[in-house]
Amino acid sequence: MSDHAKYLILSTLVIAWCFLHSAMISISVTEYLKRSLGSPFRYYRLFYNVVAAITLVPVVLFAYSVRTQPVFSWDGYLRIIQFVMLGTSGLLFFLGGRHYDARQLLGIKQLQEGTSNKAITDSGALDTSGVLGVIRHPWYSASILLIWAGQLDVSAILVNTILTAYLFIGTVLEEKKLLREFGAEYRDYQARVSMFIPYKWLTSIISKRVAG
Repeated sequence: MSDHAKYLILSTLVIAWCFLHSAMISISVTEYLKRSLGSPFRYYRLFYNVVAAITLVPVVLFAYSVRTQPVFSWDGYLRIIQFVMLGTSGLLFFLGGRHYDARQLLGIKQLQEGTSNKAITDSGALDTSGVLGVIRHPWYSASILLIWAGQLDVSAILVNTILTAYLFIGTVLEEKKLLREFGAEYRDYQARVSMFIPYKWLTSIISKRVAG
């Protein structure tokens, strides 16, 4: 099999996984299942996570099978940038984890409480404190930094490009759900806080210092 064919198969697998992942959690699908299933819908988040993990395995295995020599390496002074990216990624995962409810994300809380809660914060309300007052999606920003901080061969560049696009598109779709859930409160939050890069927060800090 030629390299081009392998990369085409890899791209197709990654895109198919992203599509399945998004379709299963889309508003139309989840609302339909919630109406159709009733109380058993509380199992859906857990089912969704299990399916996402299982279907990811063949994608990862195939990706590793087609790896080649890196076309870009974080060598020399570039390692400083790599360490900054990895450190920032870890910090964002940690700070974000202080606000998100892991049981809700995994689907365990729904089973324990017999509900199908939407918000992923501990309180179930819109949380804009801490790192969530700097960027709206710290874990997605962390994920993007993490995948691009590794060695980059052709397969990694393909996969990372698709996943970065997927994270952006998925975030836009997720925010539509949050707008439905929180309405004007979330719209105001969008106006005040950046999605991935904290440019609004930095602009605010600089403006205050200049004014002071």
